Amino acid sequence: MTITCFIRYQIDPFQREAFKAYAENWGRIIPRCGGNLVGYFLPHEGSNDVAWGLIAFDSLAAYEAYRARLKTDEEGRANFSLAQEKRFILREERSFLHVVDGTLHQEAHDVRRDL
Repeated sequence: MTITCFIRYQIDPFQREAFKAYAENWGRIIPRCGGNLVGYFLPHEGSNDVAWGLIAFDSLAAYEAYRARLKTDEEGRANFSLAQEKRFILREERSFLHVVDGTLHQEAHDVRRDL
């Protein structure tokens, strides 16, 4: 069963670009350490201080192995240090989810032909 680690970040909205750079760094680090990066997401409208990261794994054991590799990854440690140094992450929450069959990647219908 695939699980997704859903990370909710409360960020300093005045340091949005710092968080963006942090997320872009994970784009290289996470796959190298064994995570299937779904993506990082910044606020667009509405709340300006909530961002998300989604990383998929084959199992909780795969997640634990990933976390162990991440702790020894030089660029990963540097990215964690960057966040602590600049303090653009005010709060972080993790939840582990699995997809409901038949709901992932369902494309929109062409509504123009229905008119």
